[in-house]
Amino acid sequence: MRISIDDAKRFMLLKHGLHGDYQYQVKEGIIDFIKSVACIQYDPIDICGKNHEIVLQSRIKDFRKEMLFQLLYEDRKLIDGLDKNMSIYLIEDWPYFNRKRAEAKANLRSKKEIERVENEIIEIIKRKGPIASKDLHFKEKVDWLWAPTNLSRAALERLYYQGNLVIHHKNNTRKYYDLSENLMDKEILLRDDPNQLDEDYFSWQLNRRIKSVGMLWNKSSDAFLGIDDFKAKDRILAFKSLLNQGSIIPIDVDGIDEIFYIVLEDQKYLSYKDTNIKRMEFIAPLDNLIWDRKLIKALFNFDYKWEIYTPKDKRKYGYYVLPILYGLEFIGRIELKIDKKSNRLNVKDVWWEDSKWDNDSTHKILNQTLKRFSIFNDVTYDK
Repeated sequence: MRISIDDAKRFMLLKHGLHGDYQYQVKEGIIDFIKSVACIQYDPIDICGKNHEIVLQSRIKDFRKEMLFQLLYEDRKLIDGLDKNMSIYLIEDWPYFNRKRAEAKANLRSKKEIERVENEIIEIIKRKGPIASKDLHFKEKVDWLWAPTNLSRAALERLYYQGNLVIHHKNNTRKYYDLSENLMDKEILLRDDPNQLDEDYFSWQLNRRIKSVGMLWNKSSDAFLGIDDFKAKDRILAFKSLLNQGSIIPIDVDGIDEIFYIVLEDQKYLSYKDTNIKRMEFIAPLDNLIWDRKLIKALFNFDYKWEIYTPKDKRKYGYYVLPILYGLEFIGRIELKIDKKSNRLNVKDVWWEDSKWDNDSTHKILNQTLKRFSIFNDVTYDK
């Protein structure tokens, strides 16, 4: 199937609920959206909302942060877990990640030190209920994932990664853990991994990542981060397997040499009749739509880098900069920061992709979007 580049952009944005009127509303819309994209990436940094919250506010009409909290920690329909790095996904997907939990149990650092205190921690939780690392007394430093940390934190995180614990709730960025058996349906908790063979798992994950982004190509991509040991030969075999099953559809886009692939159930977005509704949205730095930055450059001619880890003197834009999407185009980028003392949303800077967007009409729509964004963050914004 061959489509124009505008049709490809429209497909991507429709798939993500970012084009035309809002497809998703309130809590039910959050579940429906995550079903559509498999997972959203979690990040704890909160400059103007956390990444996963910004993802949802751009898709879900009248989204509020407490809706996600309820779905995660009260309704238990969603769960925090490893997928594309730290992610949020449907709780029924838990069995598909059994191999990740087994790998964590076998390979995480400081195994001996942590195993020495694991049973004691489990007994503490049985007696006291959910705990955070501050509630434990294991203060010795151990080697851990990014840097040395105290044994209390490392042990809780290991028990979490290997599936003994899940997150009961969060207080800002502090995690409180409880036993998985206390919070999860036993049938889900004990279900075997549906993918016993590596090739089946890779095909399942590839299909999942195509769903997550909307459209992918058969080449190295940041969209595949978190799929352990997924080498080029495995990727090629997985694409071939999904094509043979009829699970994915190849797409040719005018002006681009590479072939793209979409999942079968998303074919409906190719036949969409266009709309006169043009929305402006701020896109999160780790948004599913832009997991593959090279693909976004090819389709939208928009070159985006999250500069949060770039030294200040080498940044082109800023620390926490969000792409501005308007209609079918990325028209600029904006740096926002919440002043916690005044409870106010501040605009640090705006960069337009083209000077044609720097006009009164666009400024008016931008201010409307900023007002909506401030309501999502429960802060004030004055032009």
